[in-house]
Amino acid sequence: MNETKHNHEVLWDLIKDTRFCMLSHRHADGSLHSHPLTMQNKALDEGDMVWFFVSRTTEVGQRLRQDGNVNLSFANVKDDTWVSITGTASVIEDLQKKKDLFNPIAKAWFDGPEDPNLELVGVRIEEAEFWNVKENKLLQLLKMGTAAVTGNRPKMGEHKEIHFNN
Repeated sequence: MNETKHNHEVLWDLIKDTRFCMLSHRHADGSLHSHPLTMQNKALDEGDMVWFFVSRTTEVGQRLRQDGNVNLSFANVKDDTWVSITGTASVIEDLQKKKDLFNPIAKAWFDGPEDPNLELVGVRIEEAEFWNVKENKLLQLLKMGTAAVTGNRPKMGEHKEIHFNN
């Protein structure tokens, strides 16, 4: 298996069950702002895109049109996994993609894929960093306690940076 395909699979395995993330972007004055969003992906496609629906009645789409540099933060406390994705966001007018991604959860916010307030945001992944703590909670505590006594830093789980070729 090639490295790129393996990286896609690892990243997807870490975020697929963490449907909600925080999308952080810059305002015109340089300040950072974050929004909780629901990831719409059914898989991580070959285009390295993460998809979201936002409402045209909010400022999210407008801000992303001004500056598409974003960070996506995923945290799955139950599984002790954390993912940070750096990418470029775009508001995309693609009715077929909206139809492909639309689901019952989106129905709570929008009348359907043709709702005039529905904006589709795609984030092209440039790099991702993840922390995946594989030890159970008891072993984690034991390693941290041992580290506190010995002064040696604990080694827990996996930490990796993944760079995407866009």
